[in-house]
Amino acid sequence: MTTATTTTTTDEAPGAYVPSPEIIGAVLAPSERPRRPSALSASMTFGWRAMLKIKHVPEQLFDVTVFPVIMTLMFTYLFGGALAGSVTDYLQFLLPGIMVMSVIMTTMYTGVSVNTDIEKGVFDRFRTLPMWRPAPMVGYLLGDMFRYTAASLVILVLGLVLGFRPDGGPAGVLAGIAVLVLFSFAFSWVWTMFGLLMRSEKSVMGVSMMVLFPLTFLSNILVRPETMPGWLQAFVDVNPITHLVAVVRGFMEGDVGGELFWVVGWGAAFILVFGSLTMWLYNRK
Repeated sequence: MTTATTTTTTDEAPGAYVPSPEIIGAVLAPSERPRRPSALSASMTFGWRAMLKIKHVPEQLFDVTVFPVIMTLMFTYLFGGALAGSVTDYLQFLLPGIMVMSVIMTTMYTGVSVNTDIEKGVFDRFRTLPMWRPAPMVGYLLGDMFRYTAASLVILVLGLVLGFRPDGGPAGVLAGIAVLVLFSFAFSWVWTMFGLLMRSEKSVMGVSMMVLFPLTFLSNILVRPETMPGWLQAFVDVNPITHLVAVVRGFMEGDVGGELFWVVGWGAAFILVFGSLTMWLYNRK
């Protein structure tokens, strides 16, 4: 019985219907194959995806609305009388710095978002799509640029209400915010690397805070470096956040010095070094 069955099956196999390549092509591809999206188009699409996350979870905006307000009010009224003798006088010095601190602090959430999507398996799907490889990462950062701008505007409006009067006028204020947002875009590549490297979002946040606290507090944000010990001034002088605050403060005061070259150099270095490491990890992970 077994031999007969085997023979019958073997004899029937050559007669099985095999569709031609033309028929398969007509069924699977009835229309022209769509063009591969450009790098800009793919990046903007992922940037819009990041914006949609805010739409569906608006609580994500708390860190760029409520947090900056708390920081500004707390440091203004806590240190204003002690350091400058007047809250209004201290606000003229503090506000550009506190704007930088609030925005730079929020950059770490880029790495948290990357790590969360990896844990959910979303990046496995992204890697199968025929598109520019860095598009998902660039999209994250483009979406976060909206958050950085929102935080800057919230602090600016609050500062104007409290008595902040920038000598640089509207043009200087806009230039300062533009430099801050662009630098934050470059600095966020540090956190995309950590988002790919760390095993959990808590690890990303822990490492981020460990890096951000010394960079922000050991700078010229709250006090002038001339009042610090010499050994601490040596660190403050090479701190990239110090250069960034000096540029933003200079634009708003109408007196921009040579610090802009340092900010451009630091931003380019962040993109070149950490952007390359991010894509290397992304291709390996």
